[in-house]
Amino acid sequence: MARVTVSLPSLLDAVTGGAREVTAEGDRLTGVIDDLLDRMPALRPHLYQENGALREHVLCFVNGTNTRWLEGEDPEVRDGDSVLFMQAVTGG
Repeated sequence: MARVTVSLPSLLDAVTGGAREVTAEGDRLTGVIDDLLDRMPALRPHLYQENGALREHVLCFVNGTNTRWLEGEDPEVRDGDSVLFMQAVTGG
């Protein structure tokens, strides 16, 4: 099982205890996210809609590639890979 670095935005400090970078394990992105959410369940409503889809304003990148460009694929991850969550801030 791969150990992956997950980076989280400061907007989520209240539910991550201020952790900006954590290690999670999995063979694929979904496994890494499941591991992350098992350890930080308060993140789920901030990242996912009730139907299980990633919230529209949340972006997820694997090694710099936006997962929305992967067309629903569940990419494999390897030791040392990085997963980055970003939250778009909108308004005016």
